[in-house]
Amino acid sequence: MRKVSGCVGGCWSGFTECLVRRKQVDPTVAKAEGFQLAKRLSVIDLIAIGVGATIGAGVYILVGTVAKDQTGPAITLSFLIAGIAAGLSAFCYAELACRCPSAGSAYHYSYLCVGEGVAWLIGWSLILEYSLGGAAVARGISPNMALFFGGQDRLPAFLARPTILGIVVDPSAAILVFIITGLLCTGIKESSLAQGVITTINVLALLFIIVAGGYVGFKTQWVGYSIPGGYFPFGVNGILAGSATCFFSYVGFDAVTSTAEEVVNPQRDLPIGIGVSLFTCCVLYMLVSAVVIGLVPYSALDPDTPIAMAFASYGMNWAVYIITIGAVTALCAALIGGILPQPRILMAMARDGLLPSFFSDINKRTQVPVKSTIVTGIFIALLAFSMNVDQLAGMVSVGTLLAFTAVAVSILILRYIPPDITIIRSPNTESTDLVSSGFNNDITDIHSDDRGAHYHTRKEEGCEARRRKAAAWSIAVVCAGVLVLASAASTKNIPTVPSFILCGLGGVSLLSGLIVLTCIDQDDAWFTFGETGGFHCPFVPFLPVACILVNTYLLINLGVGTWIRVSVWLVIGVLVYLFYGMKHSLLVDAVYMPIALQNEPEIPEIIS
Repeated sequence: MRKVSGCVGGCWSGFTECLVRRKQVDPTVAKAEGFQLAKRLSVIDLIAIGVGATIGAGVYILVGTVAKDQTGPAITLSFLIAGIAAGLSAFCYAELACRCPSAGSAYHYSYLCVGEGVAWLIGWSLILEYSLGGAAVARGISPNMALFFGGQDRLPAFLARPTILGIVVDPSAAILVFIITGLLCTGIKESSLAQGVITTINVLALLFIIVAGGYVGFKTQWVGYSIPGGYFPFGVNGILAGSATCFFSYVGFDAVTSTAEEVVNPQRDLPIGIGVSLFTCCVLYMLVSAVVIGLVPYSALDPDTPIAMAFASYGMNWAVYIITIGAVTALCAALIGGILPQPRILMAMARDGLLPSFFSDINKRTQVPVKSTIVTGIFIALLAFSMNVDQLAGMVSVGTLLAFTAVAVSILILRYIPPDITIIRSPNTESTDLVSSGFNNDITDIHSDDRGAHYHTRKEEGCEARRRKAAAWSIAVVCAGVLVLASAASTKNIPTVPSFILCGLGGVSLLSGLIVLTCIDQDDAWFTFGETGGFHCPFVPFLPVACILVNTYLLINLGVGTWIRVSVWLVIGVLVYLFYGMKHSLLVDAVYMPIALQNEPEIPEIIS
């Protein structure tokens, strides 16, 4: 006897069930005509998208600000530690991308493994991330272009920022967003080719900085390292603080997973694309920072233009133009990488019924979500034109860190408590009657005693149920312990004794849950979940738990002001979900049954 339940009809009476309902790996709607994206991306395209979306113009500024205020010459180690921390999330992303190669990235994985409520939260947060991130990148074009003309005051009229009604507007930023949007509408292969060309120029500029700067450094005996205070002037705490700042320079590799449905060979190419792009960015960051810090003492660096200032100090003013070209192309590549994923997030949410079907339309000729792309472009262009989003930069990080955390939790759920029920569709009247009479939000008993020989014995089923329950509680205890530990370690207003007590409680919860997970066998069903083959995340549960801890710590340290602003956006999202998404979800009329029964030759007896 097995009990199953479904969330059918009006969900207001079963709000909790609606939040935890999960979709199947391969929804049939995704394969319907008009919903399929073109499979045209190779591993080279994925690397170009990943590197382009990750290496923004921030590296041209971050080296100066982090080295001057937090790390000193040890900034290279901060980039390495941050790259390792980002790699934890990359491992988790790589497995889920192979198993579930569909558009939607972290939203899609959360919907499969955690539930609809968390998936909506992740999807809604990612919309905010890509919108604000794209607008911020677009508004960075004019200041960087000003270096070609000798300063902001000498910018031509078409690049200037006039003031209208007290608002500093940026027409060139909006125009650039429209150009990128038009490019993305032409097709995924065309836009990835353009991304590859722009990214190549940016990488060549970074290689010039490394080679030319290295040559000058060897000639001058690396004067930047011959300073009082040594290599660690700010100590270990400074390196860790710098790593937290540098971590956000790796944000962007998840853009690769948003194109999973358009990859020709996702099981092979997605892990390579994610890994190579992240490794390439880490190596470039470390080499650039090591060279620049060696040319000029960190205390003398200009925090706004550290690289250009380092070369100018040796009379290489002509190098400023190459550096500026690199910064501008980096911004353009980051803008493409910022706009590209959002239409696919909207499309995935619309496919599931959580947003209007308008966003799920695929253009028959280009086979990309043109309508979603145009809406995304208009929204980002308006933001870039009318407001300075620099003060909202922290809000961009919330979506990324929430997504990283949800993906790590999804790996734990997939390995220990994968979904053990499947969805019965009701395409005809007979099935609908069956749903309304037997499964309507009630617990239904399914008798299959005569088939018991084909499945586990009652004792085995009881042991499996206890294992799943222990695993579920352990995952919950781990997450709770991480939250308490990170909060207590980050909050400065708590007295020392309560802070130590909370840290101890959080640490004990984290370790106890981790120990239980280590002792519990993983569920064999994860081998057959979604697409088989491809990459498997190593060191489970340790690696995902470390990923959850790192991301939660960074989330809490974003500041109260950031969370207040993000909360406004999240409240709007909750209202949209309550009044539209929850009632239009494709899972509203879904009926669930145990996976073990889905291949039975006969329909089990239903007792209402």
